[in-house]
Formats: sequence, structure tokens, C-alpha cells
Amino acid sequence: MTDRQQPGIVWFRRDLRLDDNPAWAAATAAHDEVVALFVLEPALLDSAGSFRRDQLLAHLHSLDARLQTLGGCLVVREGPAAIAVPRLVSECDGSTLYFNADSTPFAARRDEAVVAAVGDAARIFHGLTVHEPGSVLTQKGTLSQVFTPFFKRWTAVPLTPWPEAGEARPVALQGVPIPSPEGAPRQDPGEDAAWQRLTNWLDRVDEYPTTRDIPAIDGTSDLSADLKFGTISARSICDVVGRSTQGRAAFVRQLAWRDWWAHTLTLRQDLPDVALKAKYDNIVWRNDADEFWRWCVGSTGYPIVDAGMRQLSQTGWMHNRVRMICASFLVKDLLVDWRRGERFFRHHLVDADVAQNAGNWQWVAGTGPDASPYFRIFNPTSQGQKFDPSGEYVRQWVPELAGLAGAAIHEPGASTPAALEAAGVVLGETYPDPIVAHKEARLRALDVYKRAVS
Repeated sequence: MTDRQQPGIVWFRRDLRLDDNPAWAAATAAHDEVVALFVLEPALLDSAGSFRRDQLLAHLHSLDARLQTLGGCLVVREGPAAIAVPRLVSECDGSTLYFNADSTPFAARRDEAVVAAVGDAARIFHGLTVHEPGSVLTQKGTLSQVFTPFFKRWTAVPLTPWPEAGEARPVALQGVPIPSPEGAPRQDPGEDAAWQRLTNWLDRVDEYPTTRDIPAIDGTSDLSADLKFGTISARSICDVVGRSTQGRAAFVRQLAWRDWWAHTLTLRQDLPDVALKAKYDNIVWRNDADEFWRWCVGSTGYPIVDAGMRQLSQTGWMHNRVRMICASFLVKDLLVDWRRGERFFRHHLVDADVAQNAGNWQWVAGTGPDASPYFRIFNPTSQGQKFDPSGEYVRQWVPELAGLAGAAIHEPGASTPAALEAAGVVLGETYPDPIVAHKEARLRALDVYKRAVS
């Protein structure tokens, strides 16, 4: 049997698409038949919140349906992958294994074990980012620790060509049934739906610089979960959006940020665990258990923070501006270790990406490369008044304050007793008093940070 007649195996992971998928393209070009494999990893499923788990399962059903139209199916095996993948390679008489690399610590350990088991049968590609890690470097051959020079280089580096897809037919092998989602997925699943979201975004992207920070409106692309699961490639998004207007250029810049954090995690596998500016691991965190719990459930007494945390718990998603506000409040106002917040977001977010999540938490905490300076501390009240001036976002997620008019909703304690009574708000009963005074908490955070770095 020639290599072409022997079926290739494509191991799907965070690339749940057939279009613009280098591993799938290479396999379909080199073989007449291809086995499409997905491994259900107990560790990953157990670590995911319900929204991400349901979205993943819905995407798997969609990918399976597309493969069935081509005459095959998605072959699902139970993990761990370090056992399941080499076993399938052996079943297929040492077939060539194709997959796209991932940068997370879990994936690195898993893939190392798989490659060690299958040896020369492995073919590894890079379909997760626009530029593969290690391809955007300074003149000294290192990854820039400042984003702006990275971005300048990112825009100049030519794309590494991806393989052209062939005509191979997917084949069906024995596997386990794909579990059904327990609830409705947050988004319509599959790559066709992802492309439709991108198409819809083209109608709004030119206003991105002025709408991106307003949580009450549809001012962002809503493509983050598609990038997380790989139902569309970052390269496809860049190609379609382009940079012909200020809004499009600003949006593509965010994809470069995404690359930068993925490249950083590839080099620093400890990104989720240690401050990349090591001196900030000297911070003495308060880590008050009750205050952390109140932050988690959206009961801090700061409406914009509570709205964000409730949106997260009820939908598995939170607007990006509000993510920064909630993160700053936890780290700076409450002095809770950023790693606790990072883990909480990572569990609950449908679009949770280790590199992006850990990198952005380090940015807010001031502990990572090119991070926000530690003395930048968001005032949650003024942030709410600025970015949710009508109170529409807070009114949706904190309905007990809905009777307060306009921007007054962001500072219930400043309302008159008559206004509170008219709105049906009893502070300390129907809505909590603030758990900290921001002005005092800010000074406390500055002192703690200064002591850590002195």
C-alpha cells in the first residue's frame, strides 16, 4: 500500500473546521482517505464550565455533520490522548498523523507524549494564530517584550504558506457517540455560523474604535469563541477584514495582540502561574475569602462590576471593557491574587483561551510584559458612568437597580433617599453597600505594590 492509499489521520483539537486548516489540507492533499479524529479529554471537559462544554459539543456535532456530507464522520475516542491517539495510529498500520500545534502547558505535555509514541508519523502545523510562534522576532532574534514593536514586525513578516487542500474522502471508523450538550450553546455552532458572524461584523467593524468599549451595544465582533474553538481561522478573519479603514486596522491590531500572547505562552509556559515581572510576586495579597466570593457572584456593591460578573455567570461571556474593570477591581481594590481571578474567568468563559486570559490578567495586574502600570487603578464608578452612561448595561444585569435613572445607577449611595425609595432600592437589603471604599482601597493597593517592588 502506498502512502497515498494509506489513510491519513487528522487530529482535531482547537481547529474545528475544514476550511483554511493546514493540518486537514496537508492530509487531504497527501492521502486518498482521511480519518478525522477528536479525543474527548476528561481533564479538559472537567475544567470547563457548562457554557464552554456545551459550545464545544455543539461544534463537534456540526463538524461531524459536515464530514458526513462528504461520506465520513468525526471519529471520537475517549482520552487521555496520549493513549488514544497512538492507539489509533497503530490500528491504521502506522498511518501519518496530522495536527495543528497549541501553546498551552496542557497541550505541550500531551503533544510531547503523543509525538514520543508515534515518532516520525507525526506532522505538525500551525493553524491557531496568524503567524506561528517564533516567526515574529526582534533583530536580536527574540520575542519583543513590548507590544508596539512586535506589532510593527508582525505587520511586516510575510505569512508562512499553508498547504492547499486535496480531494481526500473522510472515512468512518468506530468511535464513541458525541455527547449531547446539556443546554443550548451560546452561539450557533460550526464554521458556516462562524463565517456568518464574520460577515455580520463587516457591517459594524468601521465603527469599532467608537463602539468597542460600550457594553450595552453590539460593538464587538463576537468572534472570540470562534477563535477559541477554531471554527474560523485568524488568518481568514485578517484577510476578510483587512486594514482599509481606521476601524478595520484597530480590529486587526487586536488579532496581533492575540498572537503576541500566544507567542509569549509558547516561550513562557509559566505565564498563568508566575508574574513575568518577577518582583511582583512579592505582593502580599489579602485574599479575603468573603470578598472574593462576593466578587464571583456579583455582589460587590459596585454596579458595573456586579453586572459583568452576573453576565459571566449567566451567559459564559463578558464584554471586554467590563472584563478589565472587574479584573482591576479584584486585584487592586480587593487585593486578591490575579491568579485566582484568572482561574475563575478561565473556568466560566466560553471563549477562555489560556494565553489570552493569563496575559490580559497580568496586564491588568501590572505583572506582565508591556503591562498597565501598577498605579493605573480603574475607578469602577467612573468607568461605569463613562462607558455605560445611560445605565442600560447595568439595568439589564442588575435589575434591582433598574428604577434608578441614567448614570445615577452607577452610584446608588449618592442618590437621595427619595430617589432610592422611588426606585425600590434599599441599600444593604435589596442591593449591597460597597464592600470597600474605592478611594481608600486605591491608596492601600498603591502602598502594597510599592512595598513589593522597593
